[in-house]
Amino acid sequence: MSKVAIIMGSISDMPVMQEAIDILKGFDIETEVDIVSAHRTPEKLFDFSKNAHTRGISVIIAGAGGAAHLPGMVASMSPLPVIGVPVKSSNSIDGWDSVLSILQMPGGVPVATVALNGAKNAGILAAQIIGSHDKCVLDKIVFYKEGLKEAVLKASEGLNK
Repeated sequence: MSKVAIIMGSISDMPVMQEAIDILKGFDIETEVDIVSAHRTPEKLFDFSKNAHTRGISVIIAGAGGAAHLPGMVASMSPLPVIGVPVKSSNSIDGWDSVLSILQMPGGVPVATVALNGAKNAGILAAQIIGSHDKCVLDKIVFYKEGLKEAVLKASEGLNK
């Protein structure tokens, strides 16, 4: 069974990252959650990044605010897909520093980047990656997207009454 690691630079990122945890649980995808600071626990970062694939992790979601080095550093050492979640933190410049730190990766070190505080979309993207080789997860994503469509159609009908 595929597993998604959800890491963040600080416990203060948890309210944002909880959305990724919640959406993945909705798809019945196992998660591993931890705090891994690129600046305060570099040894833990190295160990996590180099060994996540040996523990059954299929995708890594990394959320970080401020300078936001976590997703890129993980991607530089891991063979797994990394999804970066820029977090608007207390030391952030309206989140732009985080967005650009995660988005502007050099060639050869890709990090898929979602919107500022976009952990829900990171969770959905991780599920879609897993769904590309797991029919059970793919079927749940199809059902989820149908639900999105139905919600819009229902809201549209309500406008014309």
